[in-house]
Amino acid sequence: MNKYQYVAAILAVPIFFLSSSVQADHPDKATQCFACHGVDGVSLNPEFPSLAGQSKAYIIKQLTAFKSGDRKNAIMEPMAAGLDDQDMQDLAGYFASKTAEGGEEIVKGYKGAASGIDVGEVKKVEQLAGVALSDEEFEASKEIYFQRCAGCHGVLRKGATGKPLTTDITMERGTEYLKTFITYGSAGGMPAWGETKVLSEDEIDMMARYLQNEPPVPPEYGMKDLMASWKVVVPVSERPQSKLNDHNIENIFSVTLRDDGKIALIDGDSKKIISVIKTGYAVHISRMSFSGRYLFVIGRDARINLIDLWMEYPETVAEIKVGLEARSVETSKFEGYEDRYAIAGTYWPPQFVIMDGDTLKPIKVVATRGIAVETGEYHPEPRVAAIIASHEKPEFIVNVKETGKVLMVDYSDLINLKITNIDAARFLHDGGWDSSHRYFMSAANQSNKIAVIDSKSSKLTKLVDVGKIPHPGRGANFIDPEYGKVWATSHLGDDSVSLISTDASKPYAWSVVRTLKGQGGGSLFIKTHPESKNLWVDTTLNPDKSMSQSIAVFDIDHPDKGYEVIPVADMAELGEGAKLVVQPEYNKAGDEVWFSVWNGANQESAIVVLDDKTRKLKTVIKDKRLITPTGKFNLYNTQHDIY
Repeated sequence: MNKYQYVAAILAVPIFFLSSSVQADHPDKATQCFACHGVDGVSLNPEFPSLAGQSKAYIIKQLTAFKSGDRKNAIMEPMAAGLDDQDMQDLAGYFASKTAEGGEEIVKGYKGAASGIDVGEVKKVEQLAGVALSDEEFEASKEIYFQRCAGCHGVLRKGATGKPLTTDITMERGTEYLKTFITYGSAGGMPAWGETKVLSEDEIDMMARYLQNEPPVPPEYGMKDLMASWKVVVPVSERPQSKLNDHNIENIFSVTLRDDGKIALIDGDSKKIISVIKTGYAVHISRMSFSGRYLFVIGRDARINLIDLWMEYPETVAEIKVGLEARSVETSKFEGYEDRYAIAGTYWPPQFVIMDGDTLKPIKVVATRGIAVETGEYHPEPRVAAIIASHEKPEFIVNVKETGKVLMVDYSDLINLKITNIDAARFLHDGGWDSSHRYFMSAANQSNKIAVIDSKSSKLTKLVDVGKIPHPGRGANFIDPEYGKVWATSHLGDDSVSLISTDASKPYAWSVVRTLKGQGGGSLFIKTHPESKNLWVDTTLNPDKSMSQSIAVFDIDHPDKGYEVIPVADMAELGEGAKLVVQPEYNKAGDEVWFSVWNGANQESAIVVLDDKTRKLKTVIKDKRLITPTGKFNLYNTQHDIY
């Protein structure tokens, strides 16, 4: 991994509130720093730089500048105003004595893996006068932009989660302004690339000039490219006619080995690794075919592997690269079309591809560029996020992030393709079914809403206001003791857990009926199971280590009792590292719940398995091949949309 392939901030995460569990072995006024800069100055938030290990003199100098007004920042100026000289000495000495331990790199990398775009294919355009770059500087700047900036500001710099950086704006701001902004960042989500020493002064100067040139454009990726990348490793006629192994496929877990570009298939019964399979980089999701035979995995580099689980040793039988950067793959599930088609959505180019389900042969490419809801403005690169297959009719349901549209793609006639456009809310991301498998609960994370999509009528049922930046994964369905059927989401931006009624017969249907208070913000996944009485909520991205290394669990029969904290990372008994606890996942029976304890690529990681009923440790899975384990997908639960 090169120096630009970590710490790319795709998602701007807000300030998290400080836990009372932080110990008082620090200057009294340090606690006001922890919420942004992290406990002990180790920032797990790309908005704010780490202070751990910074020079004492440097910290004093910056605090003095904020207090005098020589350096401007809406958050830091009032903070510094309340500090006297001794306070500054104490704070600077405290943070200078700490070390970062690599946690910052891991978490920032998770939220935004390096772009899958091959920067070598992005061609230089004519430069503007007065901001010239040498060919060498252009290539270096381009590399930095696509690894660090494109996820937020967009490939074409038109703006996505981040602000637009088109040349009419950057030329007006000028080189010195841009250098300052890149160096110090902003409270609105721009990382401080200079203060964190990720970029040198020369690189920052180079980037300021680069941004005043028209953006180079990555190539489009059409049918010719798709066909060139498509490969059938084992033809259908040569694949097994029956299952050739003794594995209990329904209780296998597909585990993403994020930074190793592989997945591990782990036997959920024996807890042993069956095989490790090379895939695309940073596999985002694993999905099962309707039949339960094939596993589809897609990397952020847009490479899909089709893995045959009937083989004596499960292995890739077909593969394709569907674009330059991607997140989602799914297969057809409606009666009569089971496994006939697969679909994948890409970040670049903004489009989706429909393929043959057995071979991944590309059949149709559909672009998603168009007009955004709310603004009514054209967006040149609206990325495809979550895709889910309807159980009600032959349709794929496609989230288009920046335009805020949900596309109901009717695959019954690909020649005369019919797509129903549903206006939802901008920044659509992840989501899952309610318990009936009729309503798709789709998180528009930066809009702080859940869009409820009726897959039977192909219409928007309601937009539901929830907490700050919902990130449910697929969410959690269970029976609330007072309100009946609910679907729940946790949040990146606050400590709330929103429970939405999914009983269409109730007057309060499709509204938040209960809000639970969790450990803190920074949650990525929430999970339960029909056989469980527990609701598990991670806080992977919280800057407080006591939260990022543990899990909160609620009793769904008594939700108002609050949560119990389980110290999952401690149970793994690992050495140094961030030891981030991420993504609860159940086994088929629903009596075990698995957690990844995620460390850096050169550190030991593990998977911790708890007994769901007792909440006690059952086993810890350790293996030198478990490099940066993150997402885990039980094949039966994934196949049947159980969550």
